[in-house]
Amino acid sequence: MQKNLQTAVIGAGLMGHGIALTLARAGQYVRISDPTEEARASVAQRISDSLKTLGEDEGAITKILKRIEICSAIETAVHDADFVFEAAPEKMDLKRAIFAEIEQHAPQGAVLASNTSVMPITQIMGELRHKARALGTHWWNPPHMIPLVEVVSTDWTDPKCADAMMALLTDAGKTPVRVNKDVPGFIGNRLQHALWREAVSLVENGICDAEAVDTVIKSSFGRRLAVLGPLENADLVGTDLTLDIHENVLFDLERRDAPSPYLAQLVEEGRLGMKSGEGFRKWTAQEADDVRARVAQHLTRLEGILP
Repeated sequence: MQKNLQTAVIGAGLMGHGIALTLARAGQYVRISDPTEEARASVAQRISDSLKTLGEDEGAITKILKRIEICSAIETAVHDADFVFEAAPEKMDLKRAIFAEIEQHAPQGAVLASNTSVMPITQIMGELRHKARALGTHWWNPPHMIPLVEVVSTDWTDPKCADAMMALLTDAGKTPVRVNKDVPGFIGNRLQHALWREAVSLVENGICDAEAVDTVIKSSFGRRLAVLGPLENADLVGTDLTLDIHENVLFDLERRDAPSPYLAQLVEEGRLGMKSGEGFRKWTAQEADDVRARVAQHLTRLEGILP
């Protein structure tokens, strides 16, 4: 993979800073922009802190930071970019406006990517004049620690652009996966929220409490998910056994096509999770910090364990 490519990241928040450091760490140049002065002022320190978490020493951090230029304007960030990553908040009108500005200033050959968890790329980038270079890249949080990036093609995405994005991400140490149809939630979040829908339903219907749901997953199949995907698991136990299980349980699983009323009630009551001190469970500030630290430590250790 060619090094010293010029890339641009639009948005210097949680996702943007992780995408920027990943690309710079891989030997690419990055310009990162954000309309918020506070985000621009703090992004270098946040990148430095994240690199320390990844085990980089001070010398390496200095070299990586030299590859990152912080910009206040999108035009400055994208004017000579080979790849552009938009990492703005999940607001459709905002993303559309950003891409209109990006297309106005970026080279016509630049590959344009929207980072979104669930929003259809076709809707975000459908107004572009040159849509063949537009695609989605769904990085997972924290983007510098989770290997997966879903590369989402639309009906009008040029396969060569998707190939180029796959190559860039692979070279940066990521694990890119192609998503061939632009569906809401792509692959990962469709799977994740199918699980969450059933988890909420179990609590809503009094079958168990939230702690029991989390304990069951963390102490059973959650332990093997990092090395055994669900379809690998089905092949391991046998598709015949999988069919038998489905014939006896699928009829009773939650299947509503709208959010749970119980979940909506939590939000209405201000029980927003760790940030408000209570969601499905109660949290002190220290307990919330401990969970975040435990997740970061676990992800770091996995890098040394998994192939």
